[in-house]
Amino acid sequence: MGRVRLLGIGDNVVDRYAGVPPDAGGGTMFPGGNAVNVAVYARRAGADAAYWGVTGDDPAGEVVREGLRSEGVDTSRMRIAHGPNAWAEIGLENGDRSFKGSDDGVSVFSLTPEDLRALGSYDLAHTAYSGSLAAQVPQMAAHTSVSFDFSHHWREPWAPPLLPHLHLAVFSASQLGEEESVKLLHSATDRGARWALATRGAEGAVLTDGTGLWRQGAVRTRTVDTLGAGDAFVGTLLGTLLADGDPESGLADAAEAAASACTAYGGFGHGAPFPNSPVPSQAQAGKP
Repeated sequence: MGRVRLLGIGDNVVDRYAGVPPDAGGGTMFPGGNAVNVAVYARRAGADAAYWGVTGDDPAGEVVREGLRSEGVDTSRMRIAHGPNAWAEIGLENGDRSFKGSDDGVSVFSLTPEDLRALGSYDLAHTAYSGSLAAQVPQMAAHTSVSFDFSHHWREPWAPPLLPHLHLAVFSASQLGEEESVKLLHSATDRGARWALATRGAEGAVLTDGTGLWRQGAVRTRTVDTLGAGDAFVGTLLGTLLADGDPESGLADAAEAAASACTAYGGFGHGAPFPNSPVPSQAQAGKP
């Protein structure tokens, strides 16, 4: 198999670090969003990656576009719409991120028949609950493999019907014990998901294909910002799973990527001051 072709499709935002000190990223916006972050980390792991979504024609939208271009992610089908880019306000406490508010801006969209056909040129499309495409997952899966990040939302009525269509189902399970996490994963594969992953923060991650079970510990690191760590894990792991590689080595690489993501501000760096904020210091700039 040649290089994996992976598409991140759906949400994008600028993550705005307001209400935190300048030396903790305050006054800076970073490109992000689940689908964006996964595409970037898949590209860093060696995949051919692309992103489809809608960005605003404001400075925040340009931050997202420039961040993706700088990372070598194909943006040829990304759209620009008149209006504000989506944003999320981020708070930090001892390096652990929290979401203080958000606005979808112009990011909400749906896939046309032409878009759906074009999915066939990718090995996999990754999207998430935070985008606007959950209802179209069955249509997407008719054209390519699909990965979906449920985060904490697996109990929603719309969630279980997606599982039979998924190559990878992703859950944020830091609030669950390991036994409960494994039960959740087996429920997903029993319903038809090819693979199921639970990320558990400092407790690592658990992966299953319904038969085998692989555990991965978290890599110790100097944590300044956990934003994007789970997306880094998923984007890195997907290449291994798509290439039918060893899940154990794929999980180890994913854990290293997640740890690296915690060492600087933003999902993957490329920060810029947001309007009416002071120009950030070099310490605020985050990852290159």
